[in-house]
Formats: sequence, C-alpha cells, structure tokens
Amino acid sequence: MSKMKTKSGAAKRFKKTATGFKHKSSFTSHILTKKSPKRKRQLRGTKLIARSDVAAVKRMLAS
Repeated sequence: MSKMKTKSGAAKRFKKTATGFKHKSSFTSHILTKKSPKRKRQLRGTKLIARSDVAAVKRMLAS
C-alpha cells in the first residue's frame, strides 16, 4: 500500500507544535481600512487551531 500524501495547501497553512497546530489569522490581507486598529492588532501573530479541528488537520498532514 502506498503512503498517505500530505495536502500541500494544509502544509503551507499549519505547523505542528508541541501542544497542537499553529496557524495565521484570517481577514488580514486586504480591505483593512474599515477594520478597527484593535481588531487588526488582535489578528496579528499566530494562534493554535481549535481542539475540534485537530483531527482534520492531522489527517490532511498525514502525521
């Protein structure tokens, strides 16, 4: 049986950490003028994915 392939889109978006998977926030690329400074500031950086999505991401990354 052949090996499971990694979904290349998921590989670009998620990185494995010791406690889960990190990802970049969405809604940060364009149309930023109507968003408040507080909202834009809180969207910076990376966050861990929700516990309910971990199984799906593991399957996509075949890890």
